[in-house]
Amino acid sequence: MYALPLLAPLLLLIASAISFLKPSLRPRTALQTAEAAAFGSFLVALASAIVLWQFGPGTSPVLGLGFFTFASRVDLGSLVMLGLVSFIGWLVLRYANTFLDGEARQGAFTGWMTATLAAVLFLVQAGTLAQLVVGWVATSLLLHQLLLFYPERVAAQRAARKKFVVSRTGDIALIGAVVLLWLSFGTGDISLILTTAREGATEPMVIAAAGLLALAALLKSAQFPTHGWLTEVMETPTPVSALLHAGVVNAGGFLLIRFADVMLQAPGVLAVLVMVGGFTALFGSLVMLTQSAVKTSLAWSTVAQMGFMILQCGLALFPIALLHIVAHSLYKAHAFLASGSQVETVASARRPGPVTIPNVRAVRRAFLLALAIYAVIGVLFGFSDKPPQALALGAILIFGTAYLIAQGLADAAPWALTWRTSLYSVSAATAYFALQRGADQLMAGTLPATPQPGPLEWTLMVLAVVTFGVVAVAQALFPLWAYHPAAAGLRVHLSNGLYVNALFDRLLGGWKVPRSRAGGFSSLATPSTAHVQE
Repeated sequence: MYALPLLAPLLLLIASAISFLKPSLRPRTALQTAEAAAFGSFLVALASAIVLWQFGPGTSPVLGLGFFTFASRVDLGSLVMLGLVSFIGWLVLRYANTFLDGEARQGAFTGWMTATLAAVLFLVQAGTLAQLVVGWVATSLLLHQLLLFYPERVAAQRAARKKFVVSRTGDIALIGAVVLLWLSFGTGDISLILTTAREGATEPMVIAAAGLLALAALLKSAQFPTHGWLTEVMETPTPVSALLHAGVVNAGGFLLIRFADVMLQAPGVLAVLVMVGGFTALFGSLVMLTQSAVKTSLAWSTVAQMGFMILQCGLALFPIALLHIVAHSLYKAHAFLASGSQVETVASARRPGPVTIPNVRAVRRAFLLALAIYAVIGVLFGFSDKPPQALALGAILIFGTAYLIAQGLADAAPWALTWRTSLYSVSAATAYFALQRGADQLMAGTLPATPQPGPLEWTLMVLAVVTFGVVAVAQALFPLWAYHPAAAGLRVHLSNGLYVNALFDRLLGGWKVPRSRAGGFSSLATPSTAHVQE
């Protein structure tokens, strides 16, 4: 009964084997089998949801001996991820069947894609520590094959090498955390570990394990300063980008959510997550605005979104972080698969606005109005039953709508635009409070409640709200200063990601490009210019 989710990766592994056995130019049977297997895995997720509804959460009988045991964990968190990844995988495979039609290695590509999906599904339903490690490492190694689908491309080699180094470091951190958890709790059963950790018996090894889990998550989710590989994997086919940005890179957040009870035992580690995630979110969003290539801009958007997700985990808002994973995955899969039609969308995001450029007075009124709307909606939903962390996060989110209101309040803007942008703010505030309440109620009993903040948490929350507010104001005023000569240099530096990625390249020795076979000279192309080669 609880072993039912294991059918999902099994179906995909069978499809993977068939794909490797069909290396023909247009392996129709292999493609149809892969698509059917992905859809079948989604049906398995739906059937597992019925099992959860009827019998409640549980773990299947374990297979193996000692530490090396495997079992499927059925709870709301694992089923959300199981359904999400299988659904996106099905869409990506359908898209890839047409996108790669005529490729000589389409059968091999489909085989690696279905195998990667199987590894992700094996990971998200892990009921034991050993299964978690196997799924985590297998996902990365199989993805490496997809990143090198065009192995002759130098940019692809550089990105894959960087990803390999970062991932192996994250693997070591995860294995270290797993060993410490095994020694601390005397079991590899994740459910039992979480139940024991929820009792609050904090030990030094548990805190150390939380720190290593956080490190593994930061490396997996492309957080500053090891984010560069994610912005360079554009040399791979678009379906791989969609799967990577919509399913694989979220694994860091899933790891933190899965071990939420353990992470709560280490407030200092959560504070680090807030600082790193918050900075990455701000950094990625600013760099994104300076990118000219559509897919590269989407990649920087993912860096920012993953930073915001890590920030949510650091604030102990685990249900909201899981909701963020779902929303971001669906949006980013659509964005990459429709990237050919996204040129106008990305370009419009950089234009001053639909009507005119707001002045300082309009921006000030817009932010005050947005916060007033947020306060009114919050009172209607009830502030008293919400943790301060959730209120701080809502204030950060409402800053995004203030930009739209500022354009509606600009001197040349019609009243219709003013009312429409104000309605956007009302809708955003209402949606946030409704989704926050729904996520908390839905995940009650599966994920721990957000604890009351202490002095450290209050300091970080105030710092985050103020920092995001300042950046939001600067973004609203962006058209007024972006093309000023004094800001031209800053724009260049931001477009190159403040050269952090180039420094990381040099550290790895990956900044050198081999001499061309045609006898040309060596190039010193950097990752910041890689998107020009698309």
